[in-house]
Amino acid sequence: MQPTPGNAVEIRDVHFAYNEHAVLRGLTLDVPRGKVVGILGTSGSGKSTLLKLIGGQLRPARGTIHVDGEPVHELDGGPLYALRRKMGMMFQTSGLFTDLSVFENIAFPIREHTDLPEDLVRSLVLMKLHAVGLRGAHALRVSDLSGGMTRRVALARAIAMDPMLAMYDEPFAGLDPISLNVIADLIRTLNDALGATSIVVTYDVTESLKVADLLYVVADGAVIASGAPAALRESRDPRVHQFLHMEPDGPVRFHYPGAPLRSELGLG
Repeated sequence: MQPTPGNAVEIRDVHFAYNEHAVLRGLTLDVPRGKVVGILGTSGSGKSTLLKLIGGQLRPARGTIHVDGEPVHELDGGPLYALRRKMGMMFQTSGLFTDLSVFENIAFPIREHTDLPEDLVRSLVLMKLHAVGLRGAHALRVSDLSGGMTRRVALARAIAMDPMLAMYDEPFAGLDPISLNVIADLIRTLNDALGATSIVVTYDVTESLKVADLLYVVADGAVIASGAPAALRESRDPRVHQFLHMEPDGPVRFHYPGAPLRSELGLG
């Protein structure tokens, strides 16, 4: 089946497991070009694994993954490297080089993938840092940054090459409310300014509802719901309702299955 030109990413019936632990069980979804797409799910639902499959770091046991029309699941070596040049990645732990300055972190992918002169590299780096509000911090070392500043530098590095596809792995985790709101606004603004496509993998319901055009909810290795944020809020699926309304109990139980507490304590 040929991929649709209107989609930046197409995933069809993807299965993946770590040894005997099945993570994805027939997952299918589309990422339309130019949109911010949120992928929601609880910890361990396979969201980060999905990004690695899209980037070609992992290969599915079954199914197909197309990025910009290219079959990622079949690529290796030079063709895969060339496709990755079209992608930007903001890692869950930021993934910055701690021994380098902010400037050198942003310059790294530009130098790696291009032969641009240093004066142009400098201009591009300062422009990317200006976009995330950190041009004045270009000489700082990563160890001097706050958590929110670190995330913004990671975001600037993710878009350093003006990627066709930007992927964000848990970009809101561990941030204070101000930094969280700044990062969410930047993802939306930069996507629209660059004419890019963005995938935001997160368990943060509030921010994903604000920033995304389209949401997928993943559970049990597959998509259980998809649609516009407003429509999903009204979903009657108990799993979707529990997750989006952040209820402690429902189909997904807060307590891991076990014997009754009274019997565990020897109280009968």
